[in-house]
Amino acid sequence: MDRFIVAILRNEAKKPLFSVEERIEMLKEVVRPYPNVEVGAFGGLLVDYAAERGANLILRGIRAISDYEYELQMALMNRRLRPEIETAFLMASEAYSFISAHLVKEVASLGGNVSGLVPPSVEARLKGRCQQRGA
Repeated sequence: MDRFIVAILRNEAKKPLFSVEERIEMLKEVVRPYPNVEVGAFGGLLVDYAAERGANLILRGIRAISDYEYELQMALMNRRLRPEIETAFLMASEAYSFISAHLVKEVASLGGNVSGLVPPSVEARLKGRCQQRGA
Protein backbone atom coordinates (compact mmCIF):
# COMPACT_ATOMS: atom_id res chain seq x y z
CA MET A 1 0.00 0.00 0.00
CA ASP A 2 1.50 3.28 -1.11
CA ARG A 3 -0.83 5.55 0.83
CA PHE A 4 -3.97 5.56 2.90
CA ILE A 5 -6.40 8.47 2.70
CA VAL A 6 -8.77 9.27 5.56
CA ALA A 7 -11.63 11.31 4.10
CA ILE A 8 -14.22 13.41 5.91
CA LEU A 9 -17.54 14.16 4.24
CA ARG A 10 -18.60 17.79 4.26
CA ASN A 11 -22.23 17.21 5.19
CA GLU A 12 -24.17 20.40 5.81
CA ALA A 13 -27.22 18.42 6.96
CA LYS A 14 -25.43 17.26 10.11
CA LYS A 15 -24.53 19.48 13.03
CA PRO A 16 -21.23 18.00 14.23
CA LEU A 17 -19.54 19.03 17.46
CA PHE A 18 -16.38 19.95 15.52
CA SER A 19 -16.05 21.65 12.15
CA VAL A 20 -14.54 19.77 9.22
CA GLU A 21 -11.36 21.82 9.62
CA GLU A 22 -11.13 20.92 13.32
CA ARG A 23 -11.68 17.23 12.54
CA ILE A 24 -8.97 17.36 9.87
CA GLU A 25 -6.60 18.92 12.39
CA MET A 26 -7.37 16.24 15.01
CA LEU A 27 -6.96 13.42 12.49
CA LYS A 28 -3.64 14.84 11.31
CA GLU A 29 -2.41 14.86 14.92
CA VAL A 30 -3.45 11.24 15.40
CA VAL A 31 -1.93 9.92 12.15
CA ARG A 32 1.28 11.98 12.31
CA PRO A 33 3.39 8.85 13.07
CA TYR A 34 2.25 7.30 9.77
CA PRO A 35 3.85 9.16 6.84
CA ASN A 36 1.78 7.33 4.22
CA VAL A 37 -1.55 8.49 5.70
CA GLU A 38 -3.23 11.56 4.24
CA VAL A 39 -6.27 13.38 5.61
CA GLY A 40 -8.75 15.23 3.42
CA ALA A 41 -12.34 16.31 3.06
CA PHE A 42 -14.84 16.10 0.24
CA GLY A 43 -18.35 17.05 -0.75
CA GLY A 44 -20.46 14.91 -3.03
CA LEU A 45 -19.82 11.27 -3.72
CA LEU A 46 -17.05 9.37 -1.94
CA VAL A 47 -16.40 7.26 -5.02
CA ASP A 48 -15.78 10.43 -7.08
CA TYR A 49 -13.39 11.73 -4.43
CA ALA A 50 -11.58 8.39 -4.44
CA ALA A 51 -11.23 8.53 -8.24
CA GLU A 52 -9.94 12.12 -8.12
CA ARG A 53 -7.30 11.04 -5.58
CA GLY A 54 -6.29 8.01 -7.65
CA ALA A 55 -7.56 5.52 -5.06
CA ASN A 56 -8.63 2.05 -6.15
CA LEU A 57 -10.02 0.81 -2.82
CA ILE A 58 -12.51 2.24 -0.34
CA LEU A 59 -12.25 0.76 3.15
CA ARG A 60 -15.38 1.06 5.29
CA GLY A 61 -15.80 0.10 8.94
CA ILE A 62 -18.73 -1.98 10.12
CA ARG A 63 -19.84 -2.23 13.74
CA ALA A 64 -23.05 -4.26 13.49
CA ILE A 65 -25.19 -6.09 10.95
CA SER A 66 -27.33 -2.95 10.57
CA ASP A 67 -24.22 -1.12 9.32
CA TYR A 68 -23.58 -3.92 6.83
CA GLU A 69 -26.95 -3.56 5.13
CA TYR A 70 -26.43 0.17 4.54
CA GLU A 71 -22.77 -0.21 3.59
CA LEU A 72 -23.56 -3.01 1.12
CA GLN A 73 -26.06 -0.75 -0.67
CA MET A 74 -23.44 2.01 -0.83
CA ALA A 75 -20.74 -0.36 -2.06
CA LEU A 76 -22.96 -1.72 -4.83
CA MET A 77 -23.92 1.77 -5.96
CA ASN A 78 -20.27 2.83 -5.89
CA ARG A 79 -19.39 -0.22 -7.98
CA ARG A 80 -22.04 0.77 -10.50
CA LEU A 81 -20.72 4.36 -10.64
CA ARG A 82 -17.02 3.45 -10.64
CA PRO A 83 -16.44 -0.27 -11.31
CA GLU A 84 -12.66 0.22 -11.16
CA ILE A 85 -12.85 1.09 -7.43
CA GLU A 86 -13.39 -1.77 -4.98
CA THR A 87 -14.95 -1.52 -1.53
CA ALA A 88 -13.76 -3.63 1.40
CA PHE A 89 -15.30 -3.86 4.84
CA LEU A 90 -13.39 -3.92 8.11
CA MET A 91 -15.27 -5.37 11.07
CA ALA A 92 -14.87 -3.63 14.41
CA SER A 93 -13.64 -5.66 17.34
CA GLU A 94 -16.50 -6.72 19.58
CA ALA A 95 -14.96 -4.52 22.28
CA TYR A 96 -15.74 -1.46 20.11
CA SER A 97 -18.78 -2.60 18.15
CA PHE A 98 -21.20 -0.57 20.28
CA ILE A 99 -19.33 2.73 19.94
CA SER A 100 -20.67 5.55 17.80
CA ALA A 101 -19.71 9.21 17.58
CA HIS A 102 -23.13 10.13 18.94
CA LEU A 103 -22.71 7.90 21.98
CA VAL A 104 -19.18 9.15 22.71
CA LYS A 105 -20.35 12.78 22.46
CA GLU A 106 -23.29 12.08 24.77
CA VAL A 107 -21.14 10.38 27.41
CA ALA A 108 -18.55 13.17 27.24
CA SER A 109 -21.20 15.90 27.47
CA LEU A 110 -22.56 14.27 30.64
CA GLY A 111 -19.09 14.14 32.21
CA GLY A 112 -18.47 10.45 31.57
CA ASN A 113 -15.11 8.84 30.94
CA VAL A 114 -14.37 8.35 27.23
CA SER A 115 -10.67 7.51 27.62
CA GLY A 116 -9.82 4.46 25.55
CA LEU A 117 -12.66 5.25 23.15
CA VAL A 118 -10.90 8.14 21.40
CA PRO A 119 -7.22 9.14 21.19
CA PRO A 120 -6.03 11.28 24.16
CA SER A 121 -5.66 14.44 22.04
CA VAL A 122 -9.25 14.06 20.80
CA GLU A 123 -10.47 13.35 24.33
CA ALA A 124 -8.96 16.64 25.55
CA ARG A 125 -10.65 18.60 22.76
CA LEU A 126 -13.91 16.79 23.32
CA LYS A 127 -13.91 17.62 27.04
CA GLY A 128 -13.04 21.24 26.26
CA ARG A 129 -15.83 21.58 23.71
CA CYS A 130 -18.37 19.96 26.02
CA GLN A 131 -17.38 22.34 28.82
CA GLN A 132 -17.75 25.32 26.44
CA ARG A 133 -21.23 24.19 25.43
CA GLY A 134 -22.22 23.58 29.03
CA ALA A 135 -21.22 27.10 30.07
